[in-house]
Amino acid sequence: MRWENLTEGPAGPAALFGAGAVVTRTIDTPEFRGITFHEVRARSIVNRVPGASRMPFEWTVNPYRGCSHACVYCFARKTHSYLDLDTGLGFDSQIVVKTNAPEVLRRELAAPRWTGAHIAMGTNVDCYQRAEGRYRLMPGIIEALRDRANPFSILTKGTLILRDLPLLREAAEVTEVGISVSVGFTDTPLWRTVEPGTPSPAARLNAVRTLTDAGIECGVLMAPVIPFLGDSPAQLRATVRAVAESGATSVTPLVLHLRPGAREWFTAWLGEHHPHLVERYERMYAGGSYAPTWYQRMITRQVHELAAEFGIGPARRGAARRATAPELPDGPGPAGATQLTLL
Repeated sequence: MRWENLTEGPAGPAALFGAGAVVTRTIDTPEFRGITFHEVRARSIVNRVPGASRMPFEWTVNPYRGCSHACVYCFARKTHSYLDLDTGLGFDSQIVVKTNAPEVLRRELAAPRWTGAHIAMGTNVDCYQRAEGRYRLMPGIIEALRDRANPFSILTKGTLILRDLPLLREAAEVTEVGISVSVGFTDTPLWRTVEPGTPSPAARLNAVRTLTDAGIECGVLMAPVIPFLGDSPAQLRATVRAVAESGATSVTPLVLHLRPGAREWFTAWLGEHHPHLVERYERMYAGGSYAPTWYQRMITRQVHELAAEFGIGPARRGAARRATAPELPDGPGPAGATQLTLL
């Protein structure tokens, strides 16, 4: 792992971490078995989304790199290559933890140049993955945002967000808070194979109900819709019906996209579990990372029609949603940090 290129010293002010700041821990408990944590002290935590992006926000915070959710399609896999880490199993099991994220965020929010712009979280890897149960970074992050009345949004597959419900309610009293939960499908066998480290879709939708019952509006990002595996009319109907029954305020579909890093890992998984689909995927994604426009429009139309039938609508502009973007190496703070977008 090339920490030496990312710490203070020859790298100078562009370094990600302070010199001698990396501590590696392997914790042999059932919930973390096989996972290695690399604890780092980040020099910056706020990242900029490029101006050309279509995302409804400009700034992001990502306290972790790598994700034990182990979603086989995760677009963020490529980011592990910045540290010379494997983008397959390494992404699932080598987790970088920015242990000082709350204190760095407080410092950056207090800087004279910071203007209180919206900050999105969960835009690279999930901030409520299992590591959060050990490191508890999000309470301090939410408190920092609350204390500055800084608007923010969170997208997650993690039901651990309910732990922080009191803090979310406090923040919502002083600023705009947007919450979205990602549920691409309700098919249990599909979930077990493509999202093995996540809470079940039913558990996530129960979290949506808990949040909305507590007065926190919560939308669902129906992502990803997986071609040939999770896109049948019956599957789409079942998912949208379940989303509506959860009390979600909106549902927004997003078709699977396969960026470099994720594409290779997903293709290997597909060859093992559904070899008859490999050639169909090669044709569908022959033009690049995205499914053809006609297919995306077809899925969007079907989901919106079902949403109207069940009494919910697409996410309004400004609601929390997934910024399908790999993160660039963190820059020297809000003035220089950048995050790419795929959309």
